[in-house]
Amino acid sequence: MVELTNSDVRLNQTFGTKEEAIRAAGNLLLEQGYVEESYIESMIKRDALTSTFIGNMVAIPHGTDDSKKAIKKSGIVLLQVPEGVSFDGNEAKVIIGIAGIDGQHMDLLSNIAIVCSEEENVQKLVEAKNGKSYY
Repeated sequence: MVELTNSDVRLNQTFGTKEEAIRAAGNLLLEQGYVEESYIESMIKRDALTSTFIGNMVAIPHGTDDSKKAIKKSGIVLLQVPEGVSFDGNEAKVIIGIAGIDGQHMDLLSNIAIVCSEEENVQKLVEAKNGKSYY
């Protein structure tokens, strides 16, 4: 089970481009010890293949299949972007970076998609003022 902690979250972030947002999520995954630095470039490549924007103001950047060796342990990070950032014309206000080992990748994606399919859940994340507000 992967848990989101206060140190995995950055509130009130601002990004000019989706690449900046993806890199910030990757750097937080790196800072938290979930991935090696090479994973960040893999996240950029993955989004270039197919957008990681999933709807409801949420993007879930993650690495490509060949980046699995750069994952040290499964983890999740969340960046709140109240002003939004464009993912190919779609506004993302919540960026959830993920790294999953041993098949946890798909479970993480699935669980996040279920929670974020409810617009009210996403709105709570967008409006959160502190860690107690979102989990």
